[in-house]
Amino acid sequence: MVDSVIDQGNGTDWCIYNADCVEAVGNMPDDSVGFSVFSPPFASLYTYSNSERDMGNCSSYDVFWDQFGFLIDQLFRVLKPGRCVSVHCMNLPTTKTHHGHIGIQDFRGDIIRRFEQSGFHYHSEVCIWKDPVTAMQRTKAIGLLHKQLCKDSCMSRQGVPDYVCTFRKPGENPEPVAGELDYFAGDQSTFKVTGRLSIDVWQRYASPVWMDINPSNTLQYTTARDEEDERHICPLQLDVIERCIQLWSNPGDVVLSPFAGIGSEGHVAIKTGRKFVGVELKPSYYRIACQNLRAAEDSLSERTLF
Repeated sequence: MVDSVIDQGNGTDWCIYNADCVEAVGNMPDDSVGFSVFSPPFASLYTYSNSERDMGNCSSYDVFWDQFGFLIDQLFRVLKPGRCVSVHCMNLPTTKTHHGHIGIQDFRGDIIRRFEQSGFHYHSEVCIWKDPVTAMQRTKAIGLLHKQLCKDSCMSRQGVPDYVCTFRKPGENPEPVAGELDYFAGDQSTFKVTGRLSIDVWQRYASPVWMDINPSNTLQYTTARDEEDERHICPLQLDVIERCIQLWSNPGDVVLSPFAGIGSEGHVAIKTGRKFVGVELKPSYYRIACQNLRAAEDSLSERTLF
C-alpha cells in the first residue's frame, strides 16, 4: 500500500484502510473493482475531522472539487469496463453567513458534471423521499417553518431529498450482472408479490422516487455500540446500499467504498456475498468499521454453519 496508510484491517473477504482515499484508491490495480457505492463528504456541510486530507475540511467549494476530482479520476481507472458507481448525495442549503443568501446549491448537478468530465456515462438516478417535518425539527430551516409561510411564503421551500446518482464506465462488461431478482431489500411488510417475484421487485426498484426507505435502518441503528463511541453524523441507509449492490454487482465482486465511515457499505457487501475494500480517514470511524465488518463476517459464518 502507500505511505499514507495509518492502519489496515482484514477479514476473509474484506479489507479496510485507515488512509487518504485518493492515495489508497490510486494504488489499486486497473479494472479491478466490480462496483462502488458511497456517500461522499457533502462539501463543507459537515466537518468530520481537522485533517488537511479531509475533503469535508476544505477551505472553499472550489477546493473541495479540486480534491474530489482526483478521486473520481481514480475511480474511473479502477472500475471494470461497463460497471457502475453509485453516489449518495443531496443538494446543499446555502446561508447568508457563508453564501450571502438563503437558497439551494446544486451539489447533485455538480457531481454529475464532474463524473462526466472524468469519462463516466450518467446512467441513472433515484430520488429518496425525506420527511420535511423531521428535517424542520432537526435543522430549524427558515424555509420549512410554517410561521415563515404565514409571514412571506416567497421564502418557503420544500424539503431537500436524497439522491443516488449512478454512473457507468464505458466499455463492454466482461462479466454481465445477469439473472432475476430473488428478494426484496426493504421493509417486507410493504412488499406484496402479485405475480412473478423478480418483476414485482423490479417494479419497486425501477421507480424514480423511493418512498419506502426507512431512515432509521442504518448500521448505527442495528449494531450495538459503546456509549463512548463517537456518533456518525449521517450513515447511509442499509436498504439503499443493498438495492444498489443487488442491481449492479455479482456475488464475489469487489465492492469499493472510498468513504467507508463506520462500514455500512462493507456490512451489506459481506452480507450479500461480495468482497469489500474500504478506505476511511478518520481513526475513530475506521476502528468502528473494523468491528462492524468483523461482526458481519461472524454473523454470516454462523448462518452458513447452522
